[in-house]
Formats: sequence, C-alpha cells, structure tokens
Amino acid sequence: MTTSGSRTRPADPPGSRSSATRPGRTRRVGSRLAELGKFGSVGAVAYVVDAGLFNLLLLGPGELLGDRPVTAKVVSASVATLVAWVGNRYWTFSRSRRAARGRELLLFLAVNAGAMGIAVLSLAVSHYVLGLTSPLADNIAANVVGVGLGTVFRYVCYRYLVFTGGTRSLGVTPPSRRG
Repeated sequence: MTTSGSRTRPADPPGSRSSATRPGRTRRVGSRLAELGKFGSVGAVAYVVDAGLFNLLLLGPGELLGDRPVTAKVVSASVATLVAWVGNRYWTFSRSRRAARGRELLLFLAVNAGAMGIAVLSLAVSHYVLGLTSPLADNIAANVVGVGLGTVFRYVCYRYLVFTGGTRSLGVTPPSRRG
C-alpha cells in the first residue's frame, strides 16, 4: 500500500506503467546530472581563459587595455567562447549536436553574445554608473556577477535552442532502434 496525503492506494504491481517509468526517470535524471557536470567542467576551463585573459589585458605587462575594461571583457569573452564551443559541441552535448554545424555555430555565437552582453552590462553598470573602478570591483562585476548570470542563460539556451539535433540528425540510429 502507498499512502498519498489522506488517501491510501494499492502499490503499483511490478511491470505496471508507473513502476516501469521509474528506472527511465532515474536514467534521465542521471543523464541530466552528467550533462550538467560536463557543462560545468567546460565552463570552468572557459572561465579560466576568460578571467585570465581579462586580467592580463587590464593588469599584465604593458596594461594593453588597462583603461578600457569593457573592451578587455569583450576580447576575453570572445576567446573563451571559442574554447566553450569546442568543449560543449564535442563533449557536453555531443549526442545532441546538429548535423548543420554552421547553423549550430551561429546559434551558439548568438547565445554567447547575449551572455557576453550580460557580463559587459554588469561591468559597465559597476564601473561607469556606480563608480566602482578598482580591479577587484571590475573582476567581481564582470567575472562573478556577469559570468554567473550569463552561465544560467547559456545552459538554458544551449539545451533548448542550440544543441537540439539528437542522434537522428547525425545519421546515427540509437542502439534500441537497430534491427
């Protein structure tokens, strides 16, 4: 017997539809957690590239873009986007990438432009509107707040807009459908 609130109902018999879907649901949850782990790993590498290059451009030898933090953020985020493209296409979402690589890349770049916009807007508000101009304030605004919000935006967009091809669009038949 299973109790649900104030009602008691008989337990699902083995092999019934609801007991059969539990293992499938568990696999889907496990698959999603693995995907999130891969996404996080790729994101961590891209983050190191982004934050490292941002600081190198602002504070490194010659302070190449020392007085232009927004430009430095655009450059560093662009390079990190290329790193993320490779990792997400060939590892995180390898089973659901599109056969039309060019279209997928354009969508990926558009999503990343949106996420970069979030980080740049965060930095611009902090630096130019709030007057928080120290390197620490720039890093917190761009690389903590901006990248954090952009990461949520990117994952949702990658999952539901960019990498939506599935194995069929790649001409691969899943093992369960092979004859």
